[in-house]
Amino acid sequence: MAGSSHGHTPAAWTGVIIAFIGFCVAGAFMVMAQPLGFWAGMAIVVLGGVVGLIMRSMGLGQPKDVHAVPQPRPAVTPEPAGAES
Repeated sequence: MAGSSHGHTPAAWTGVIIAFIGFCVAGAFMVMAQPLGFWAGMAIVVLGGVVGLIMRSMGLGQPKDVHAVPQPRPAVTPEPAGAES
């Protein structure tokens, strides 16, 4: 993952930070047995995903051509020294 710059964009960082805050809010309200606060935290998690997608569509994410997966080259096996075709 380090070679592909996976997630090193403003869109990814912003979306993940907002979602993390939402998980913290939801977890706190779950412990306090407050369902309304829990669902508010889950709404913040969804908001993080939406914000990340909007920022990516604005050009703050990784370009699509960066995600191209390199295809492995076929292995070339040398013929034995005495083999003839």
